[in-house]
Amino acid sequence: MITAPTLSISTEKVCFFIAKAREFDVKDVVTDPGSGSNASDDGMLAVLEDHEDDPTEQELRLFIDALTEDEQVDLVALTWLGRGDGTIEEWENLRQEASRLHNKRTAAYLMSKPMLADHLEEGLSLFDCSCEES
Repeated sequence: MITAPTLSISTEKVCFFIAKAREFDVKDVVTDPGSGSNASDDGMLAVLEDHEDDPTEQELRLFIDALTEDEQVDLVALTWLGRGDGTIEEWENLRQEASRLHNKRTAAYLMSKPMLADHLEEGLSLFDCSCEES
């Protein structure tokens, strides 16, 4: 009997990351860079814009940097799995490749990926896990 692979990172951490990645993905270009108004005067539109000091981006980077190397490797491998770079049966190969390529730029790498949250969610689903379970 084949045993299902296990994750080094908890589903809760992946789901937290997915939620934050979705917040980050919806950011739009800055439309009023010189605005001196406060957020309530402009309808809170600035929170949806991609500013250099974006707290969501900072939170994502800090979150990734605080993970163990194994957890970071799993996050990368889950992204690859979710975008179709392998199957659940090939999990160990995906994970080995992610481990081989691991470096200190994991946060920058992951945050540069379009559809990151969708890929992570799909990867989790292949482990029969979901962020809807809580």
